[in-house]
Amino acid sequence: MTRIICVCGARPNFMKIAAIVRALRSHGGFETLLVHTGQHYDENMSRTFFGELGLPQPDINMEVGSASHSVQTARIMERFEPVALDFQPDYVLVVGDVNSTIACGLVAAKLGFKLIHVEAGLRSFDRTMPEEINRVLTDSISDLLFVTEQSGIDNLKKEGVDPAKIHFVGNVMIDTLLANKSAAGKSDVLQRLGVSAGQYGVVTLHRPSNVDDMMMLGEIVSAFEEIEKEIKLVFPMHPRTRNRIGESELAGRIEAMKNLLLVEPLGYLDFLCLMSNAMLVLTDSGGIQEETTVLGVPCMTLRKNTERPVTISDGTNRLVEMTSDGIVKAYRRIRQTGPNTKAKTPKFWDGRAAERIVKIISETRDG
Repeated sequence: MTRIICVCGARPNFMKIAAIVRALRSHGGFETLLVHTGQHYDENMSRTFFGELGLPQPDINMEVGSASHSVQTARIMERFEPVALDFQPDYVLVVGDVNSTIACGLVAAKLGFKLIHVEAGLRSFDRTMPEEINRVLTDSISDLLFVTEQSGIDNLKKEGVDPAKIHFVGNVMIDTLLANKSAAGKSDVLQRLGVSAGQYGVVTLHRPSNVDDMMMLGEIVSAFEEIEKEIKLVFPMHPRTRNRIGESELAGRIEAMKNLLLVEPLGYLDFLCLMSNAMLVLTDSGGIQEETTVLGVPCMTLRKNTERPVTISDGTNRLVEMTSDGIVKAYRRIRQTGPNTKAKTPKFWDGRAAERIVKIISETRDG
């Protein structure tokens, strides 16, 4: 029996880990321990997701809560070490690029447990992003690296990672999306919010480069003031973003926009339904770039770079010039041209990535 600790900590992790845990438990031959670090502790950003995604409640919730990057990472390491020592896993499996990923990865490596990184090799080449540091460091200490797109393979090889460790398996986040698309279609979220399919945009913002920089946030808000004159914008607001806006002089401008609907973070099924029926999405999230590509919904990424270039080359995503004029111009181009009819689903984004991962782990174990 192969023992695996599966780690999740923040909202994007839950969608990824759900497919993997399901595949591990249906395969047989694996004993899994599901550990939630508690990096995201908000009810709508954590516990609700477990129920909607069919995930069992975590075997352990370390409840680390919010803190600075250094303090949060240290807390996770301190609390994860005794868990790992007690369980004595053959593998520790981490996903994505959040603080929980690198923190638990470091503990595993230092204790001599083999480390699996799912969603390896993605690079924005922007070291000011905390996620980029987490990605690079986690990849450097991992024993098995599961990649979502060709750029991940290319990046890892350039960094000198042994090709035998690298496996192109596809995207587990898309596994979860495809498994839940039908259920999401039954959500009444559009009626509750008073919006009509194809007649609104969805906004998500949470990255420090956007919400901590008041000048940049001001440019984004100025763009919203123009766009909301033409279409409704639904903005499920991340707690971090809500706090930053509440502390700033932008709060009054946000409140004055009649067509900007501020809502609490939504559950997975509601948000998937909302995104699926949108005219377009404006976001700084990595995962949403991937989801919109599969859904065929135009995505405006409010960043200077992306670690997911396949969403641009193959999908519906485009990087936006980070000025109010640049954002509005990108919006108008989408209004004029509509969805990219040449967009296609990237290779292996077919709902079977988790199956491939479990098969490779099993073969590695047996080998």
